[in-house]
Amino acid sequence: MNDKTPIHILLGLLFVVVLFHIGVIFKAIPNEIVWGGRLTNDSEIQMFEAISILINLFLGILLLMKADWMKFKFKEKTINIILWIFLVLFVLNTFGNLFANSNFEKLFAVLTSVFAFLIWKILKQKNFNDRK
Repeated sequence: MNDKTPIHILLGLLFVVVLFHIGVIFKAIPNEIVWGGRLTNDSEIQMFEAISILINLFLGILLLMKADWMKFKFKEKTINIILWIFLVLFVLNTFGNLFANSNFEKLFAVLTSVFAFLIWKILKQKNFNDRK
C-alpha cells in the first residue's frame, strides 16, 4: 500500500460520511437509523448531525495536514496525538455499533473498524512526510 493510500481512502470515506450526515439533516435519510434512534426532534437531529459533520471535517483537515497538503499545519506530534484519540474513538464506536439495536447501525461497525484500521496504518508509518 502506497504511503498516502490510507489517507486517500479515508478522505473519500469522510466525504461519503459527511454527505450521509447532510442527508440526515435534510431528511433524505431517516433519523431513526442514527444515534440509536434516540433523537426525538429536529433541533436535536440538526445539532448532533452538525457536530458529527464538524468532527469529520476536522479529521479530514488533520489528514490533509498529515499528508502535507496544507500550508497551515499543526506540529507532527500534535497531529499524531489527535489521530491516536480518533483511533481509540473509532475502536470504541465499533464495539458500540456491534451492540446497537438496529441492524443498520450494526453495519456501521464495519465502517468504523475500517476507519480505525486506516488511521492505525497512517500512525505506524515512520517518517511519513520524508518519503514521497
